Amino acid sequence: MAHRSWCAEADGQPSNERLEFLGDAVLGLVVTAHIYAEYPDLPEGELAKVRASVVSAPALSEVAGALGVGDALQLGKGEDSSGGRSKPSLLADALEALIGAVYLDGGMEAASRLVLTLLADRIEDAAAGPGGEDYKTRLQELSSQRFDQLPVYTVSDTGPDHAKHFRATVSIAGVERGQGEGRSKKQAEQAAAQLASQTLECSTSGRQETPGRQESQNGGGGATRRDGDDA
Repeated sequence: MAHRSWCAEADGQPSNERLEFLGDAVLGLVVTAHIYAEYPDLPEGELAKVRASVVSAPALSEVAGALGVGDALQLGKGEDSSGGRSKPSLLADALEALIGAVYLDGGMEAASRLVLTLLADRIEDAAAGPGGEDYKTRLQELSSQRFDQLPVYTVSDTGPDHAKHFRATVSIAGVERGQGEGRSKKQAEQAAAQLASQTLECSTSGRQETPGRQESQNGGGGATRRDGDDA
C-alpha cells in the first residue's frame, strides 16, 4: 500500500511499484485463462475486448474503492491533501499490488481465487455485452414471440458460502427448456438460457407448443428457490 510519494518522505522505503508490476501480470493471466475456458465460442478479438474492459484502470479503481483500499494507502502529505486516496490511477495500482502480494504469499491458486471473487460479475457482464452473448435476453425475446410468456428460472446451489456452485433450470409455459451450471447464479442462468434458446431456434416447428408438454427431463436435486426473469 506504499505509494512512492510516501516513500520519498520515509527515508527511502520501497514503494508498491514492483508488486504492482507482478500483480498486473498475474491479473492478466488469471482473467485470460478464465475467459478462455468459460467462453469457448468467443473469438480471440472478442476475448481481448472482454479482458481489456475488466482489467482497465477504471474497472480496477471501482473495485478498489468498494474494498476501501484508499483508506489503507500510505501517501505523502502532498498526495494525500490533493485527494490521492480517491484517484483512480492510485487505486487501480494499489489493487494490482495487492494481487501481487497475495500471489507471493499464497501462490497462483490464492491469487486466482481473489481475482475471480472480485471480478467474476464484471467478467460476466463484459462477456454478455456487445462482445458476447446475452442468452437470457435472447430467450426472453423467443419466449415472448412463440409462447407469449416469459421464462421462469429455478436455481439451486451447493457448497460452502465462499465456493458455491449453482445449477439453474429454465421453464417456459410450464415446460422445462434447459439446464445450466456455473460459479454464480447469473452464470448458471445464462448457461440454461443458452441451451434453451439454441433448442428453440433449431426447432423446425413453427406452432406454439402446448403448455405442460415436456420435451426433456434431466432431473434435479437439493433445495431450490424460484426466481422470475431478472435480467
